[in-house]
Amino acid sequence: MIKNILGTNDYIEFLRGKSVTFMLALSNTKTADIKDITQAGIPGKIYLTPTLDSEFLTCGKVRSLENIAQTPKGVPTPALITRATHLLKPFSNIELLNLGLEVLPKVDYFKIHDFNLAPSEDISLNANIDTMDVFKRGLDFGQEYECKDDYIILAESVPSGTTTAAATALALGYECKEFFSSSFKNVPDDIRNKTIEKALENIDERDDIFTRLSKVSDNMLIFIAGFILGLNNQTKFILAGGTQMACALLIVNSILKQMQGHLETSNLALCTTKWVYEDEKSDIKALLELNDLKINAYYADFDFSLSEHPALKLYDEGEAKEGVGAGTALTYALLNGISKEELTKKIESLLG
Repeated sequence: MIKNILGTNDYIEFLRGKSVTFMLALSNTKTADIKDITQAGIPGKIYLTPTLDSEFLTCGKVRSLENIAQTPKGVPTPALITRATHLLKPFSNIELLNLGLEVLPKVDYFKIHDFNLAPSEDISLNANIDTMDVFKRGLDFGQEYECKDDYIILAESVPSGTTTAAATALALGYECKEFFSSSFKNVPDDIRNKTIEKALENIDERDDIFTRLSKVSDNMLIFIAGFILGLNNQTKFILAGGTQMACALLIVNSILKQMQGHLETSNLALCTTKWVYEDEKSDIKALLELNDLKINAYYADFDFSLSEHPALKLYDEGEAKEGVGAGTALTYALLNGISKEELTKKIESLLG
């Protein structure tokens, strides 16, 4: 079942049975190098997470490492969920966006849009992003992109992305310190808060929006904000993710406010997982409600209650919540008549 967070169910029902282009935005931020700040991957090799996620999603195997990435607690990547959906009801197209990777994925045939961006730096020191350049690349891509399908799903794989997203929203003046989720069940608040505090110390009150973003954000958030504005509501478009994607919308909101501009958003939506929606340590709904942009938002009412696999049970315990478009992939599966039982079995089969 698909449940509403905001808006009505008309939008998502309209997409039932429609064809989709699945985009995966991939990026590294040196913020992920801070010890114990994230569990989105293998310690010491967190930078490989987006590379491995994209390889597994497209080809069903990882090629830049021997085994599929999982956290020290044994939580497998949410790319499993998205890959399982694709096997049961294939996306019409999968396209990858290289927004600053340390290691390029080893894939052929799949379209990789390369924007010639370097990974962003550690936000606690200064992310040092050429914001106008990244934003313009997103804007231009949105204006030029011709969707071959009925709608676009845009997902992300950016380790430490919720930390950079929280710092970004706070730097833009939003009261949202407790709203952002984490890959951990027990959020490493001390490490995360210190990182965000150090990042915000670099902000001068006279800094404009783009200067603030250059210091505390990441390439993915800035690029997607540009892409949303570039698309300009011309294509039905789902932001596939939780609090990070909500932050991209807050960037758009801030830019429009400064420019006294307007964006029609009837074609824009956000979908996430039940694990994000029900997370007691974050608040996706409150985060979306900080925005002047009115969008439809949903979550897939899916969990691993039908599975006995201990690694998957960790999701239900709160150890991983979203990523690689898992929530929207589940929504897409449910829209296309795939049952919870089918999904669970397919995901389990990918774990071996």
